[in-house]
Amino acid sequence: MSRPPMSEQITPLYEHVITGLRPILRRVTVQDWQGAEHIPHTEGFVVSSNHVSYLDPLTLAHFLVDQGRAPHFLAKSSLFKPFGLRQVMEGTGQIPVYRGTARAVDAYSAALKAIADGACVCVLPEGTLTRDPDLWPMTGKTGAARIALETGCPLLPVGMWGTQDVLYPYQGKVPKLLPPKTIKVYAGAPVDLDDLRGQPVTASLLTTATDRLMDAITAQVARARGEQAPEKRWDPKEHGGRKGAQ
Repeated sequence: MSRPPMSEQITPLYEHVITGLRPILRRVTVQDWQGAEHIPHTEGFVVSSNHVSYLDPLTLAHFLVDQGRAPHFLAKSSLFKPFGLRQVMEGTGQIPVYRGTARAVDAYSAALKAIADGACVCVLPEGTLTRDPDLWPMTGKTGAARIALETGCPLLPVGMWGTQDVLYPYQGKVPKLLPPKTIKVYAGAPVDLDDLRGQPVTASLLTTATDRLMDAITAQVARARGEQAPEKRWDPKEHGGRKGAQ
């Protein structure tokens, strides 16, 4: 299946990565993509999803590339250290996050510039694999909402399900590729933040916006799973940061 051209100009390296990986991903998984109509064709936007497997960024990237958008992930800085991987991350315009350092603001600034340039910026707001025992989305961090409020760009919620069948969280690093697993990626309409825009960006405002985002992500996950989500989201702070998924 051919893919649409990217809506933005990408580097030759990025084109080679897509050309090399996409056919493999199409062969080893069954794609159930829904909500493509919500993906902006040209303007910059933020997309945020749940996180149940180390394969999620690759899966989300596959979905976005199939809609003609080249994703730029906010990714932990350690991924930019190994030789080879560093060149790929930098050469495809991924954005390093230096947590707990003086450079932590660099990722935010880079994300704002990417949005202004019309790019697709990906943020996984949970910040790590879910620790919910049943793999539902946890509470989220405020970065995605902050970027959306600062730029005025759309903030798209995405629910993913099925990647945990290929590589379960916290249990080994060898993916189970056969038989091919059905991977569901369901995108929803942009989160409504209109009543919050133009206000001082306070902690309370960011919490409200992030709660809306996580509600929207959870709704898409529930649709993908065909189940009802729990009333209360798992909060790692209430559980001493422990992982509940076994």
